Amino acid sequence: MNSKTLLSLGIMLSMSASAFGWGQKGHDVTAYIAEQHLTPAAKAACESIFDGKSIVYWANWADNACHTPEYAYTKTWHYRNIDAGNNYDEFPRNENGDVTTAIKEQYAILENPKSTKEEKELALKLLVHFCGDIHQPMHMGHLSDLGGNRVRLKFFGKNTNLHSIWDTGVLESGHNWSHTEWQRQIDRLSPEENAAIIASSNPDDWGKECFAYATKIYDSTPEGSDLSYDYVAEWTPLIEQQLLKGGLRLAHLLNTLFDPNYNK
Repeated sequence: MNSKTLLSLGIMLSMSASAFGWGQKGHDVTAYIAEQHLTPAAKAACESIFDGKSIVYWANWADNACHTPEYAYTKTWHYRNIDAGNNYDEFPRNENGDVTTAIKEQYAILENPKSTKEEKELALKLLVHFCGDIHQPMHMGHLSDLGGNRVRLKFFGKNTNLHSIWDTGVLESGHNWSHTEWQRQIDRLSPEENAAIIASSNPDDWGKECFAYATKIYDSTPEGSDLSYDYVAEWTPLIEQQLLKGGLRLAHLLNTLFDPNYNK
């Protein structure tokens, strides 16, 4: 079996869970980058809440949980859809919740000294996951096409949709790395560059940024496109950037929450 056949097979396998925000790899990468930037106090606090397990262990939990009756109420919390030509701040929010609102709510639960350990455990699982979701551009995609799920196209000759290839297809095609290899390769910015990324801890600032990227992606990916190597080469740098931003910003939130000496 030649390398091109192996690549196409890998792409098809990676797109089997196309409804999720980033695939499992993307969420693991985001959480692992965050873990590498936690202060000792913040890391210990997270592991205490998770009974010794790391934030990477729980990075994908929310994608499975939202399909169960107990946590079905969180389904809309993974994204915020905004139709083309609309203003981010003015477009109506989903009454059942959205990703930016959910991040703020989980942060508030973790910050509240009256929250129970059970409440904090759920909030931390969700916060870790949603900080990944909000950096996946199609999670700020159009309401009219369900964040690109209805934009039909071909990827390496196979029928799929725009949302699916941004969850997994482009990411896995750009680099066939483990989540630890991803971190080692893309987490190489200077302290000053990292500081610029975490300068805003407002999820709506991240959402606006990602909505702008989504607009560019829609413009360059018309329905019916047949995408392959050129598309992967064009957009892999943005995926690298978004995974890194998600990890650094998650670490900043957790350090702020759990380390009283952070940034002092």
